[in-house]
Amino acid sequence: MAETRAAPKQDKAREDAPKEAAPKEDAPKEDAPSEDAPTESEHKKDAPKEDGGDDGKEPVKLLEGGQISDHRDGRDVVLKLRGVRTQFDDRIIHDNLDFDVFRGEIIGLVGGSGSGKSVLLRTIIGLNKHTKGTVEMLGVDTATLHGKAERAMQARTGVQFQDGALFSSLSVTENIIVPIREHVHLEEQTMRDIAALKVAMVGLPADAGDKKPSELSGGMRKRASLARALALDPDLLFLDEPTAGLDPIGAAHYDELVKGLNKNLGVTILMVTHDLDSLYAACDRIAVLLDKRVVVGTIEELLEFDHPWVREYFHGPRGRAAAPKE
Repeated sequence: MAETRAAPKQDKAREDAPKEAAPKEDAPKEDAPSEDAPTESEHKKDAPKEDGGDDGKEPVKLLEGGQISDHRDGRDVVLKLRGVRTQFDDRIIHDNLDFDVFRGEIIGLVGGSGSGKSVLLRTIIGLNKHTKGTVEMLGVDTATLHGKAERAMQARTGVQFQDGALFSSLSVTENIIVPIREHVHLEEQTMRDIAALKVAMVGLPADAGDKKPSELSGGMRKRASLARALALDPDLLFLDEPTAGLDPIGAAHYDELVKGLNKNLGVTILMVTHDLDSLYAACDRIAVLLDKRVVVGTIEELLEFDHPWVREYFHGPRGRAAAPKE
């Protein structure tokens, strides 16, 4: 973005100095605008939604759900946001935001610091209330859900929070049992058997189930948190910075785990991340938070997308290092 430089004071003074009056000429009169001609505000009102495009280049016209191009391919829309606004007091975080997630895909959510990635995730799962627009999850407007219907929707989703959010006083097995006990009436041994299955599913050793979170490494705690998110076999899985704090080898293994869960369970995954390696390794599409809205595309489409932040993110040193070598 071009910087605006203040003009030197001497030039400013010359500009402010009175100028000699030029000889008057009879300037040709402009025709008055017709009453039927559209005004400038009407032109703006009727214009299609556009994004990107700076330096005089023609902006990109986004499709439904913020897409650069259509990738639905006949799939169900399991998460649909339309005209969503989130704000805290007078501070607007997202405005007029449209976003679609299709069944069976892994979609990454990225954006600059303070763009509201985690805020958007918390709004989708109902921890923050949006002030405008609609959030539809699995075909249902979440604002209409109350009581049993709300609990039933919660049982169809799983969330791994940024720091794991495990109960420190409970073992891994007991942490996994918490959502099972809340939503399903099963015998204690059956719940423990399910917990053991989830522990194995995320690649933890069997004895990890008996340990407290404080007895696990950072990577193991993330997997334990993921096991709890999978406790009720959700249709939608939300991951908030799942590879943050992991070493490159651990992060790569986690990406493979996420891909395996998506393939074997058919679970749809929305992953908030800043990890470029994860975007290349695991994600089918990427949603980028820009100017309080979302632009969605494949890696290839975003590499061609004309926006300063997108160019810096994907074409900067880290972006070039993460890109697969030809």
